[in-house]
Amino acid sequence: MAAITEECVPGADEETSDSLASEKREARLRKFRELHFKRNEARKLNHQEVVEEDKRLKLPANWEAKKARIEWELAEDKKKKECADKGEDYHRVKLLEIGADDAERWEKKKKKKNPDPGFSGYAEAQLRQYQRLTKQIKPDMESYERQREECGKDFHPTSNTLIHGTHVPSSEGIDRMVEDVEKQIEKRAKYSRRRAYNDDADIDYINERNAKFNKKAERFYGKYTAEIKQNLERGTAV
Repeated sequence: MAAITEECVPGADEETSDSLASEKREARLRKFRELHFKRNEARKLNHQEVVEEDKRLKLPANWEAKKARIEWELAEDKKKKECADKGEDYHRVKLLEIGADDAERWEKKKKKKNPDPGFSGYAEAQLRQYQRLTKQIKPDMESYERQREECGKDFHPTSNTLIHGTHVPSSEGIDRMVEDVEKQIEKRAKYSRRRAYNDDADIDYINERNAKFNKKAERFYGKYTAEIKQNLERGTAV
């Protein structure tokens, strides 16, 4: 009896093609579902990022610095509490934890820091000037010892010692003083001084604020309006 093959069975090719088409359709649907899931996931992540960015923009400009400062203070308080519970000195423990590189960097930072807080009063300005000048002084130990031998007991005067008019400054000291005074004069010459009032200048303002505005306008637009101004003064303006 002859064997029955698929070629002899009617509709076998149709069933095979239908199964292949069904598998392809299932694969496409599965791929579509994966893409749909990824799109929703990306949309969700984008929305979360937009919300977080909006929160960051609404925060103060120095929020990060404040946050770091608060975290540091909390850590410091926690460390102090631990040292207190153990009966240890917090400052000593803190110094033991500082490395040599950090200590050197902090010392350099202190040296670079500008101690001048600006002008707050004439007394403070005079004190800073005195400190600046005294730092520039380089003591001459040879002259010191020589003057000490010459004066003897009067080198450390008391209320009964009369030394007024006996000291004669050296030529080197006078030269240093002259050089420092010249530097001060040169520095003061660079400062912005108040402009002197000119009585012969034209009065084209109603108050000081308007005068400043007119000067600025003249500085920037004077060359463009010079002819119009001359015509208005002559009365020939159209």
